[in-house]
Amino acid sequence: MQTTRKYIIVFLLLTFITSLTCFAPLHAQDDKFIVVLDAGHGGHDSGNLGNGYKEKNIALNVTLEVGKELEKNKDIKVIYTRKTDVFVELHERANIANKADADLFVSIHCNAHSSQAFGTETFVLGEKNTGRNFEVAKRENEVIFLEDNYEQHYEGFDPSSPESTIAIGIEQEVYVEQSIVLARKIEDHFINNAKRKSRGLKQASLLVIRNTYMPSVLVEVGFLTNNKEGAYLNTKSGQSKMAIAIKDAILSYKKEIDQNVGSSILGTEKLDTETVETLESLPLVYEDITFKVQIAASSKDLEPKSYNFKGLTDISKVKVGKLYKYFYGSTSDYNKVKQLQEDAKSKGYTTSFVVAYKDGEQISLDEALKSATN
Repeated sequence: MQTTRKYIIVFLLLTFITSLTCFAPLHAQDDKFIVVLDAGHGGHDSGNLGNGYKEKNIALNVTLEVGKELEKNKDIKVIYTRKTDVFVELHERANIANKADADLFVSIHCNAHSSQAFGTETFVLGEKNTGRNFEVAKRENEVIFLEDNYEQHYEGFDPSSPESTIAIGIEQEVYVEQSIVLARKIEDHFINNAKRKSRGLKQASLLVIRNTYMPSVLVEVGFLTNNKEGAYLNTKSGQSKMAIAIKDAILSYKKEIDQNVGSSILGTEKLDTETVETLESLPLVYEDITFKVQIAASSKDLEPKSYNFKGLTDISKVKVGKLYKYFYGSTSDYNKVKQLQEDAKSKGYTTSFVVAYKDGEQISLDEALKSATN
């Protein structure tokens, strides 16, 4: 009887250990950094046809190369909105990213212009739709007319209307800071690694990243309409260099948020010149505004204790998506928060910046400081 009981116990132990072994890879998979790569256009939507090249093909080649390189990292899971020449509706691209609970969404495209313009551009969501930025947004958003029932999916959105494009930036606003960090890294890698001309980071109301609930960018790897650049992007070596630059930028972004909270942060905010010039004439205390100093953003969930933040006390945190933002201090006195910012910088948080809250919601610093004059 005792022998039988021992066998039963051994069997149960082995079963338990085996179950742990089986579930371990699943748990590890859940911990991976998820990147959704979106090759623009596809299927009956060719994208632009500058110099006879097809945007949909070049975008797909670059996207697949980025994914292949990222998949070499065991900590990264890559999901594609398309891996072949098929048409995927814009709203479905965002749905794929949201269902995957992705950490990043990167949409890859090729540019076009009536002139011989050339260079790379990386877009984040925003309301700055004047001039050239609006034309890019209009061109990319007009893809919805190729979709069935687009009126239902986009609630009467009109790509030709500047007023219509302004509204779509609101939903992704909370992720814009991190999106800007990624966009800057991509453009920097285009310049330094791929040796391409960068036209910079831009903001536009783009439908493909409207409903993504994670940092998201749209990358224009160059102009197919430019004779030299179009030919370059149509080559395997050119596509590979652009892909490697995007891959390196994503890895740099991941490394930054994976690191323990230190002196670097994600996101910055600058005041416009008019606000800076009028600061001295504004009241110092804003009764309905709470100012804080954002010192860091990280994927790590740290206790808001002084030993985790170089001796700084009065630390608070808030979770935004998969990131934790850490703040130092809390006051309605703008002069005091500026002193707190100097204290943070002296501790090594050299890129810390002031943020403002009203009724528990974060607002722009410009809006907070100007509110006292209204």
